[in-house]
Amino acid sequence: MRLIFDAHLDIAWNAMSYDRDQLLSVDEMRAREANMTGPSRGNCTVSLPEMRRANIGLSLVTVLSRAMPAKMPDAYPSPGPGIGKRGHSEVILRESLDFANQTICCANGQGQLAYYQLLQQQGHLRMIRDAKALDVMFDAWPGSPTNIAPIGVILSMEGCDPIIDPAGAQWWWQQGLRTACLAHYGPSAYAMGTGGDGPLTASGRDLVRQFDQLGVILDLVHTADTALDEALDLYQRPVFVSHGNCRALVPGDRQFSDDQIKRIAERDGVIGVVADCWMLTPDYRGDGPTKTVHLDAVADHIDHICQLTSGTRHVGIGSDLDGGFGNEETPAELRTIADLQKLDAILSSRGYSDADIDGIFYGNWLRFFRQTLPGG
Repeated sequence: MRLIFDAHLDIAWNAMSYDRDQLLSVDEMRAREANMTGPSRGNCTVSLPEMRRANIGLSLVTVLSRAMPAKMPDAYPSPGPGIGKRGHSEVILRESLDFANQTICCANGQGQLAYYQLLQQQGHLRMIRDAKALDVMFDAWPGSPTNIAPIGVILSMEGCDPIIDPAGAQWWWQQGLRTACLAHYGPSAYAMGTGGDGPLTASGRDLVRQFDQLGVILDLVHTADTALDEALDLYQRPVFVSHGNCRALVPGDRQFSDDQIKRIAERDGVIGVVADCWMLTPDYRGDGPTKTVHLDAVADHIDHICQLTSGTRHVGIGSDLDGGFGNEETPAELRTIADLQKLDAILSSRGYSDADIDGIFYGNWLRFFRQTLPGG
């Protein structure tokens, strides 16, 4: 069984918003939710025991909290349906993500940080702050589905609303924040996110400069096209995409264009492919009990990135499992996160070598963060 480095899991958000005890098995969490309604209830795919069963020894884990903008920044065009006027009836967003302002949002984000800190104190996780700690965790990982070793995690932020102003990035850095993307869905204080287009705000430009100075690694996921171009010009370090697929295969601004993928590869970045059906196949509207999307579709996106970048160096896994959806919205063969291991046989059947698959499963992320974390 190969080691997996998963570049995007919302562990604390699931605990704090869905009240999911991440120390339970997936079966136990599903049983607790058997009579609940709502997105993914009874269909969760991730817990710390299940990550160990999947041989996921390393992961980026998020702080995910979002603030409603006080007003739409003048530079942004009118957004499309379901993205713009947060808090109004026409908005189709997960309500548990949104808070009235950045102060409340920051407090919620600090609660998620505290959850990770408690899990570390209890010996379940170990926060990775620098390249040396990354190597220690990699070398120590037992590689057994029954191991109880702490999982190595790098603290990430999905949308920077919990950073109240650019100067606040220093505090988060001191707490261990090492990667961040500027926005999530719709506009934020710093940039337009998925669902619209627009530039960085003035505060967004300041925040990117702060990240560059501190060493916070810029994640381009969810960043609108215009803001992404501007961020690439401002930020001088390597960049990456924690969880994103290919726009050439699935149209839409949530995915990445061929030109963007090439530009990220030119900065020696890595793109983590996502295991959510609507990002794997065009026009997905939900299959119900009959699954028409298969894990082969994940391999299709891996293939496309490899063809664009002339090799396997720039692609990894960023599953986003339990990111507001459960196995009702995953490929047919993927019932829990442990089923990511099935990609091994699929990639092998397509001619990928053992070294190639090791790179996709963990090696590319390991190399990237060895180079970009402090001391790298």
